[in-house]
Amino acid sequence: MKKFDLRNIRIRKVSVDDLDDRMLLLNLYGTQALTFIIGLIWVLFQRQNVIHLFAFPKEAAFLWWGAGLAGAVILVDLLIARFVPEEASDDGGVNERIFRNRPVWHIAVISFVVSVCEELLFRGAVQHAIGPYWTSIAFAAIHVRYLRHWIPTGLVFSISYGLGYIYLETGSIWAPIIAHFIIDFVMGLIIKFRRES
Repeated sequence: MKKFDLRNIRIRKVSVDDLDDRMLLLNLYGTQALTFIIGLIWVLFQRQNVIHLFAFPKEAAFLWWGAGLAGAVILVDLLIARFVPEEASDDGGVNERIFRNRPVWHIAVISFVVSVCEELLFRGAVQHAIGPYWTSIAFAAIHVRYLRHWIPTGLVFSISYGLGYIYLETGSIWAPIIAHFIIDFVMGLIIKFRRES
């Protein structure tokens, strides 16, 4: 039996184009699972009640806050796509690869998983500890694929700050989850159907 040697492990930079579809999805769901676990542990260490955090509010105002922010973000994103050169808002083709060939139901599943996992960590845990401004800086930093260009970096920071703001206004994590879901789902559909046509 061969002995395992840590010195034989080589780390190399991998482009999104180097990943096949299966590995791309494993990476996506794996990072979201890790995000959810870290967020859940952090929330528990803060002695927050997870059931209370995910409780639906009695009033429906959180729906309007979430849908309103999502609508504003989508409008701004479409304006940027219309008037800004594509290379200035390039994410390295990651979103294209994730959404291009997915069926609509899978785009919805991806959008829901990402919105719940990221909002648990960033709004539920990080924002509770350091506030919306620094949370937005951290949120923009983990979306590393956008950091090469200032327009998408600024947009991600602004979206995160908006998500933090509606979380504070409504007192419900469901407002940013709904906004995040609608943004990802609609943008995923735009990528899918723009390519199909």
